[in-house]
Amino acid sequence: MIRLLLCDDHAMFRQGLRSILETEDDFRIIGEASTGREAVRHALETRPDVVLMDIQMPELDGVAATKAVLAEQPDAKVIILTMYRQDKYVFEAIKVGARGYLLKDADANDLIDAIRRVAAGETLLNAEMAASILDEFRKVGELPEHPDHKISELTEREEDILRFLAQGASNQEIAHSLGVSEKTVRNRLSEIFSKLRLNNRTQAALYALREGIATLQDNG
Repeated sequence: MIRLLLCDDHAMFRQGLRSILETEDDFRIIGEASTGREAVRHALETRPDVVLMDIQMPELDGVAATKAVLAEQPDAKVIILTMYRQDKYVFEAIKVGARGYLLKDADANDLIDAIRRVAAGETLLNAEMAASILDEFRKVGELPEHPDHKISELTEREEDILRFLAQGASNQEIAHSLGVSEKTVRNRLSEIFSKLRLNNRTQAALYALREGIATLQDNG
């Protein structure tokens, strides 16, 4: 069972989310919040598996609320919901540790799939936002560069996995494409992160884009 906290200052939007998510047998809504401070309080009190966090809320915005939650509960999994494509919102959400980023007009099936993937430990990278995120990382030098940990250290299979990851594939999809188990994919990803000194799937995907292993065109 995936326990969910819905955080948005618009009651009708929260109701819409609830009506969609309550149809799924493996989802359970454990709370709602209409302000950033409420989101933090509820998250720390109820310890949900996944938090759906609006980017713009009164008292604390979604980025600040996410940062506050993760400071006390590092294992929390937050999906940022936004109506906007401004680079700074997505970039700041990544920096503070959100696991997923979706536009509010996303298809219901995409939302449901995103929740399940994030709950399973994956990090979503919206291809539509990848170019601006990568550009922001370049500007501020946030994307790790380690002269002694080059992309050439990766095996051909690890490069394949990194390419699929940058295209937004889940572990299950990568495993199916390569004819291996999900456990093998997870183990290989851990090795990739270690070799390149990256912290998560988002950084790895951006690294692949920067190094030319994958391109934005691959994401369709």
